[in-house]
Amino acid sequence: MQKPTLDIQLKTLPNQPGVYQYFDKDDILIYVGKAKNIKKRVSSYFTKTHENGKTRVLVKKIVNIKHIVVETENDALLLENNLIKKYQPRYNVMLKDDKSYPWICIKNERFPRVFPTRRLYKDGSEYFGPYTSMKTVHTLLDLIKGLYHLRTCNYNLSKEKIEAGKYKVCLEYHLGNCKGPCEDLQTEEEYNQHIKAIREIIKGNFKDSLSQFKSQMKLLAEDMQFEAAQRIKEKIEILESYQAKSTIVNPKISNVDVFSIISDEGYAYVNFLQLSYGSIIRSHTLEIKKKLDETDKALLELSITEIRQRFNSNSKEIYVPFKVDLGDEVKVTVPKMGDKKKILDLSIRNAKYYRMEQFKQVKIVDPDRHANRIMAQMKSDLRLSEEPRHIECFDNSNIQGTNPVAACVVFKDGKPSKKDYRHFNIKTVEGPDDFASMEEVVYRRYKRLLDEDQSLPQLIIIDGGKGQLSSALKSLDTLDLRNKIAIIGIAKRLEELFYPDDPIPLYLDKKSETLKIIQQLRNEAHRFGIEHHRNRRSKNALSTELETIPGIGEQTVVALMKQFKSVKRIAEAKVEDLEKVVGTARAQKIKNFYKNK
Repeated sequence: MQKPTLDIQLKTLPNQPGVYQYFDKDDILIYVGKAKNIKKRVSSYFTKTHENGKTRVLVKKIVNIKHIVVETENDALLLENNLIKKYQPRYNVMLKDDKSYPWICIKNERFPRVFPTRRLYKDGSEYFGPYTSMKTVHTLLDLIKGLYHLRTCNYNLSKEKIEAGKYKVCLEYHLGNCKGPCEDLQTEEEYNQHIKAIREIIKGNFKDSLSQFKSQMKLLAEDMQFEAAQRIKEKIEILESYQAKSTIVNPKISNVDVFSIISDEGYAYVNFLQLSYGSIIRSHTLEIKKKLDETDKALLELSITEIRQRFNSNSKEIYVPFKVDLGDEVKVTVPKMGDKKKILDLSIRNAKYYRMEQFKQVKIVDPDRHANRIMAQMKSDLRLSEEPRHIECFDNSNIQGTNPVAACVVFKDGKPSKKDYRHFNIKTVEGPDDFASMEEVVYRRYKRLLDEDQSLPQLIIIDGGKGQLSSALKSLDTLDLRNKIAIIGIAKRLEELFYPDDPIPLYLDKKSETLKIIQQLRNEAHRFGIEHHRNRRSKNALSTELETIPGIGEQTVVALMKQFKSVKRIAEAKVEDLEKVVGTARAQKIKNFYKNK
């Protein structure tokens, strides 16, 4: 497929938070922006009248749009900052390195200090963040200071210096903010226990701390120390409302390439994220057309080599969703948890969104390719011997046990073919019997197609479980169509797909396109059947009321309805108006009926 036009790209952008990138005709990045909703934000550039001259020039130069989807708006803010610093696009405000986002540092030292910083040093210290505002950092540090006793001095608290009595406790000790490790008044073990709890709080894992503080609050309340209990309660509320740091960057994840793959019957999509010094600096998705029955492993190995060469990547480590063989020069990691897994999940998410956008674009630009892909996917998912180009779905409607009807809807190449929809009034079944009704309509439908030498569907879908499916199969057996047409039943509650002679139902992925089309067929059959059922009940109800009038027959009812459109208007009509339609005698009978009703 050729590169989609801007109009098509705009139609298929996701309604998700993330970063968008504008490229000019020479494929040079000219602008990076963040958005809570990428589609709305980018579309606004092309729908609004811009007063700023530079913005108008920017919009005229945009030829291609790319984007990176993230979890939250804060993540988008951080990623935008990284990309602007890396590429310095012409139409962005230039960012200087000293305007970095803040981090929280747990210093690599004996009795570690915990403090905010904008600079990261490779000295073994732990850095958490980045955060979008220093206010968030200070709020969190104030919380930690209120929960635990930490030193703030920058002394070298080595064991030898403490034993030599080199330091004296300061004002912080007398204020109760520090326990005086400088004079060996607090053990290293106790202090490190506090650091361990602080580390978990910063990460957002504070279950143990919450439990501890709730116990303290309860004891204080029982001891009638309500003010102290209230202070603990406020700390608990802050802890419970605190959100963990962004997962977009992590200083420990440096000079790493991240790859993920999403594939279907015809194509595979490999997403690549490049990380440098803990920041995402590049995202690219490669589309691969399958030639044979290639495995995801083989395609991913091929794509990794191609992408790393294309972007001249020399990273010594890569993250992938499963093991791949790339030789001994590259370390292959399959993350299972933590920040590494979150980065991999972000890559998978971007691959999925890219695939969805390609589907939408293909649907607009190349509907034949879209239909071919859908049909191939349905054939594989439903274990069919041929592509279901022609599908028919049946549904019964007998609300309150009256006027039983059935509907048959038809899809061709994955789309509704409304001219082929059919209604059925149940003729041979007395009362509300779904099984017998299904047997009747399936027989009538395919008996007629056979008699008229019309084409048969490749797939029949029965809205119902095993019972309705068995009833439909009886009709196919009678018509000698068993094993000539694939047939399945779909049960509403768990979206189970039942096959003839197979007691174990098939469960499709809830997000799969095959299931979505089956659900669309089922819903359309239900809608079409209910609509016909409602019309029939309404017509019967109206006709029945008029026909109960002595001397008023079916032809008279038809004439009246044609003229007055509703029973209400007939009941309210003047006798002279009725006379013009049905004559004096019948008009008088109708007026007397409604007068005495």
